[in-house]
This record gives sequence, C-alpha cells and structure tokens, in this order.
Amino acid sequence: MFLVAITGGIATGKSTVTKIFKDNDIPVIDADLIAKQVVDINTPAYKRIKAEFGEKILLPNGEINRPALGQLVFNDVEKRRMLNFITHPPIHQTIYKQIFKYFLLGHNFVVLDLPLLFESGQFLPYIHKIITVTCEEDIQLSRLMDRNGLSEADAKKRIAAQMPLEKKCEQSHFVIDNSSNSSDAEEQTLKILEVLLDSNHHWRIRGYILATAAVLLSGVAWLLNNKYKFISE
Repeated sequence: MFLVAITGGIATGKSTVTKIFKDNDIPVIDADLIAKQVVDINTPAYKRIKAEFGEKILLPNGEINRPALGQLVFNDVEKRRMLNFITHPPIHQTIYKQIFKYFLLGHNFVVLDLPLLFESGQFLPYIHKIITVTCEEDIQLSRLMDRNGLSEADAKKRIAAQMPLEKKCEQSHFVIDNSSNSSDAEEQTLKILEVLLDSNHHWRIRGYILATAAVLLSGVAWLLNNKYKFISE
C-alpha cells in the first residue's frame, strides 16, 4: 500500500477533490476531521487548550469555539505554535493508526487530506504522490471570506499563514486547478485516479514489508535456536 497526499491552500476546494476519491471507493483520511475529534470535550488536548487559552475560547456548552480560537492564534504566531504543539501529536498518532488499519484491509493506496503537508513536513517522507489543489488568488480570497464570514484583511492573513500555492505546486506530482466549475475539477481528478489505479507501487511496498518481516523472523529464530543450544549444553 502506498500513500497519496492531497494538499493545497485554504479554501481552494480540497474537499471537492477528496469527495471524488471517496465516491470511487478510495479510503480518505481527513486531517481536519481528526483535528476536530482530538479536541472534543474532556480529551487530553481539549484540557490543555482550555488551560492554555482560557474559557474565553469556549462555547456555552463547553465545546471549543473554533472561530474564536482561530482568530486568536492567527493574530499571534507564538499562540499558533502552542496550539500546534498541543494538537499535532494526537492528530499524527490517529492518522498513523488509520493508515495501518487500511493496510491490514488490503487497500492498494490511501489518500491523506493534509492541508499542512509541506508546512509541517511530518508525512512527507512517506508520501508516494502529492496532489495540490489550487485556484486563482481572487477566487481563493472570495471563497474564504464567504465560507468563514471573514473580512478581507483577516482572510488574507489566514492565506498568508500558509506556504504560497505556487511553491506547493512546484513540489507536487499532480496539480488540480479548481478555479472553474466542479465538473472541470472532477475531470482532472479522475485522470489522476486512473494513473494511481494503474500503479504497481503497492506491490513493491508489500514486498519490502514482507522481506523485512522475513529477515526479522529469521533473526529471532536464530537467536532462540542458539539460546536453546546454550541452555542444553
């Protein structure tokens, strides 16, 4: 099994692309969804966030007010680093567990929806192919303002906090331009999916894993055999 990452800028339409993979029975691991789950009430990350940022970032029902927290950290680099320090370890741990689950289920490849793939660098060494979803700057800005109810200044600040889209595109194997309509994005995505489905890379990965397991088992057997001989003598 090999890993495919989908990344891009905020509000470029990554969810449109990941939905197409899901609709074609490809497993997708959504980092944003996991990020929401790890800060549910009474989780370790929730308690640390509450202790660090105070009750001003909580809703009346006790849940984290994500827009309020986002506004707070995007205006303060140190607070943003602290939030990442708290949330990234449990997010990464959950992603690794889900990857292992899909490996055991026998999938050829898994798609990871990782908005901060390049910024964090955590999964880059393990990714076989990278897909970046991009769009024109004015469209990205407009989508973000409409989706999150942000002012132009705040939206630009959110976009500037991420790596520039052109740099992400330069380091990717595939680029999907989502500036037009959803059917155009779907056409581009399906062409990439066809390439991935034709790949035999998953057999190489499984071969490496089996070969490594065989070597380890042989080593264990040799050690046990020699230990038995030593005890017998």
